Amino acid sequence: MAPVDPHSYTDGAHPVVSHAALAFYLDFAASTIHASALLTLSAPHSGDLVLDTRALAVHSATTAAEPPEPIPFSLAAAPDPVLGSALTLTLPPDTTSFRLTFSTSPAASALQWLAPPQTASGHPFVFSQCQSIHARSIFPCHDTPAARITFSLLLNVPSQLSAVAAARHVARRDPLPSDHRGACDDELWCAPGRIVEEFQMEQSVPPYLFAFAAGGIGFRDLGPRTRVYAEGGDKVLDEAAREFAGVEEMVKVGESLFGPYEWERFDLLVLPPSFPYGGMENPRMVFLTPTVIKGDAAGAQVVAHELAHSWTGNLITNKTNEDFWLNEGFTTYAERRIVEVVQGEERAALNMGIGWRGLNRMMERFKDNMEFTKLKPKMAGIDPDDVYSEVPYEKGFQFLWRIERQIGRPAFDEFLKNYIATFKFQSIDTETFLEFLKKNVPGIEDQIDLQLWVEGTGIPPDAMEPDSATYKKICALAAEFKSGKLPSEDEVAEWSGQEWELYLENLPTDVEASQVTALDERYKLSESRDYEVKVAFLQLAIPAGCKCYFNEVEKCLKQVGRMKYLRPLYSSLAKCSSEEKMLAQRIFSEAQEFYHPIARSVAEAILSKHS
Repeated sequence: MAPVDPHSYTDGAHPVVSHAALAFYLDFAASTIHASALLTLSAPHSGDLVLDTRALAVHSATTAAEPPEPIPFSLAAAPDPVLGSALTLTLPPDTTSFRLTFSTSPAASALQWLAPPQTASGHPFVFSQCQSIHARSIFPCHDTPAARITFSLLLNVPSQLSAVAAARHVARRDPLPSDHRGACDDELWCAPGRIVEEFQMEQSVPPYLFAFAAGGIGFRDLGPRTRVYAEGGDKVLDEAAREFAGVEEMVKVGESLFGPYEWERFDLLVLPPSFPYGGMENPRMVFLTPTVIKGDAAGAQVVAHELAHSWTGNLITNKTNEDFWLNEGFTTYAERRIVEVVQGEERAALNMGIGWRGLNRMMERFKDNMEFTKLKPKMAGIDPDDVYSEVPYEKGFQFLWRIERQIGRPAFDEFLKNYIATFKFQSIDTETFLEFLKKNVPGIEDQIDLQLWVEGTGIPPDAMEPDSATYKKICALAAEFKSGKLPSEDEVAEWSGQEWELYLENLPTDVEASQVTALDERYKLSESRDYEVKVAFLQLAIPAGCKCYFNEVEKCLKQVGRMKYLRPLYSSLAKCSSEEKMLAQRIFSEAQEFYHPIARSVAEAILSKHS
């Protein structure tokens, strides 16, 4: 076997699945998908072929030709805790395609099923989140970004619901018996009150970008190629449309910086608050947490990040999760270039300042395992969700910014466009990038210690804190807090959530409870609608022993499932006394059914570590 990815059973000596024709019957009552997949290989193959699965019940494997012949298959009895179960098929000579039927588990790690009482619309809802290695819990596949696929998708849902996917919408139509290819019986597929939503994805994507959602979904048009969808009715849609009104302009700015937008549409789906990330860059249909709707258009920065992925991450993809910085470091750089044009240099500098603080915080988090402060860490046996951090984002950004400072922005812009044009619709590793860099920027290895940046731990000495008047002023005000000085109302009069976030992130951690409460009495930070501000404040309050805010902590942990907030709040509680530990355990026991499976496992790991 020739492994291509430490997080996949994919054998590099064999062809990979290049196209998947998927038919899904969504059984909301059972939180299960009954499915079929017609899988096409990149080249004919005979003998064993191994696919990734997790908690799937595989019912049959047959040849694609008529009449279909059974294909012997076996599913590993004991799943690996990280990789899941290998599905081994023994293909007849020169097989180019084959058909599988299977069902997902109600506990599928990629899926969250919400009952009507858990949704704003009063309809059931389901959504997927496949990054990093969760597509295998929806359908058998080569679940590695090294194996890009195209796909078609039929979603059979109750007719009162709508469905969206990260693909081109073809039709909403009545079910046909020929649709399901064995996913279920004809009677179930074509039952009264069911509808089929049909999608096609003609451009190749890594499996982690496979995405869909179904529920009581409405939409508002934002521009000629942009639309916002949401579950939650007119109020959420109207707020989202206002927050993201400038998205079309952002797409144009991205094209001017990085080249043509290759995905035709850039639509947004605002998900229920249990969505575990800020945003997910699914091509054509970005998934967003409702916490990015802040009422001041600041949420557009998350959208800028997901838009930037349209070039760096979706168009050029990291080959494995060990190369994750190629996705996120490039995208963080590209996001800040877009923000600089749309919102100005000072706003981009604040963004960089928050990132700089976050990167330094990650050095503390990983002080006992500095491997995960490398741009290219060794990840064999490690669940990517367990070590997800700001390092690939912010250290990756710092590396690219260092190159820009060395060769100048005009030269770096030319390099970036050349890089995107050269590798688009490919998955590459760090070594390929470095070879391309050295070839196109001769002598760069003599000017920057590339090996130290990629393989070294910690923050390299030539990384740089942002230099802006606003950033320095906020940091100076934060430094004065230790001596008891609060910022005056005049000093914060023009502050948005991002300025407050930066201020709170730079406050000393060993502050008195009286200082924390005094700050909140003046500025009501614990009541902020901006969760970035609220959570940053609560992170300050918990270790200071401000128990008067524990109700707010509990509300936050029960109302929002975004891991960016769950991780620090649960960690802060778990590191305190037995009383706070017990509070964390109680909150989790009451809130865990609200969390997406990915977020639930992360919170469980935190509480287990500090138990």
